[in-house]
Amino acid sequence: MITLTLSTYALGKLGFSGITVVFILLLTVIIKGTLIIRDYMELRDVSLIWRVIMYGWLWSITLAIALIYIFSLN
Repeated sequence: MITLTLSTYALGKLGFSGITVVFILLLTVIIKGTLIIRDYMELRDVSLIWRVIMYGWLWSITLAIALIYIFSLN
């Protein structure tokens, strides 16, 4: 998780930009969010509804950011 955080920091600090970098960052967000939901929040063994809510929120926010970024390029 620290490696993912440092890699996103490095991408920003080095001035990288563009759609590829945005999708790399969003992929990193999904990976880190999944790890946090599953391990830190300990929702691995809860009922399906709680996992659907948490992962649904993660994916919907990430998808919304991706779509807004794509449509803002036009």
